[in-house]
Amino acid sequence: MTVQEIETVHELDVYSRRDIVLVQGEGCTLYDEQGKAYLDCTSNVGVSLLGYGNEKIARAIYDQYMTLPSCYSIFYNNVRARLTQKLIDITPQGLSRVFYCNSGTEAVEAALKCARFTTQKSDIICAVRGFHGKTLGALGATWDIHYKTSMGPVPLGYVHVPFNNFEKLEAAVTADTAAILLEVIQGEGGIRVGDLSFFEKVRALCDTEGIVLILDEVQTGFGRTGAMFGCEHYVIPDILCLAKGIAGGVPMGAMVCKEFIHIPKHGHTSTFGGNPLACVAALASITIIEEQKLVQKCAENGEYFLHALSRLDPPVIKEVRGMGLMIGVELHEKAGPYVQALMEKGILVLLAGKYVIRLLPPLIISRKEIDHAVHTMAEVLTSY
Repeated sequence: MTVQEIETVHELDVYSRRDIVLVQGEGCTLYDEQGKAYLDCTSNVGVSLLGYGNEKIARAIYDQYMTLPSCYSIFYNNVRARLTQKLIDITPQGLSRVFYCNSGTEAVEAALKCARFTTQKSDIICAVRGFHGKTLGALGATWDIHYKTSMGPVPLGYVHVPFNNFEKLEAAVTADTAAILLEVIQGEGGIRVGDLSFFEKVRALCDTEGIVLILDEVQTGFGRTGAMFGCEHYVIPDILCLAKGIAGGVPMGAMVCKEFIHIPKHGHTSTFGGNPLACVAALASITIIEEQKLVQKCAENGEYFLHALSRLDPPVIKEVRGMGLMIGVELHEKAGPYVQALMEKGILVLLAGKYVIRLLPPLIISRKEIDHAVHTMAEVLTSY
């Protein structure tokens, strides 16, 4: 059986597969089993911030595996402690506690439980088009009804209001509101950028009403927006949810929070959370981001990329928007066929809803590679 046949027959049919078999990566380039090269403008939905084949991360992982790959958190560990201190140092001031897990949805689950326990309230206000994961608790916060069909009952207590609409959000607050959970830029929801005034008002409301502000930066963290964390463009949350790019491609998530956030001992744990292998990968990844000044590079190249795409004039383009290297090209018609055509021409991109092409290239992408992506997109969007 071929690779496609094995995965189609024996894996649960939960993904819309693209008909290529990827076998290797180097820098920003991926290769299929025939050796065809693809410029990766997906970074595995934001995971591979440093591209592929980074020797420093590989060496750190190897050395740690040969030293101590796993260490459950009932024991102290030197590598986990180093990463904890690093996260406290680089996240916004006031965030001083860390919980480790394995993915973004787990970070959100931890945040929701902590917010409810801390406030002893139940309700969570979220945004229309927001995406926070697909585990059952996070699924309540996620907007798209298609993810919830036949999965019910989804936990109660979630209210969705229009993104960037403070009046509707304020009106949704009740005596039972425990937390407000938002993305600073909605990723799956179409690369919709938050308004600063909206977030400032939300922050003030949370302070006044004793509501926990949770920012989901699973996709926007670690330099993606041209700041180490997207909230640096906005406000400081009470809880920050992180994952995807945190560990150079190794599965990992983290919830970083203020001192007043708490949960009872044994109230939330994770077998693999904070394992030394993932922690050392995260330390190596963060060090590379800092040493190579990739946050600043992302801001500069993101502006260059956004400007170049904004100058394209095919009639199918409705709007180009984004921040840093998180860019959406909204079309007047469904984007799926264009995503397929771009793949055939060696450019890998994502969807963000039915009408938006999403670009999340590695932070190491070069101007030459950006120019190649823009040229190919112009060709496809004009001629398809």
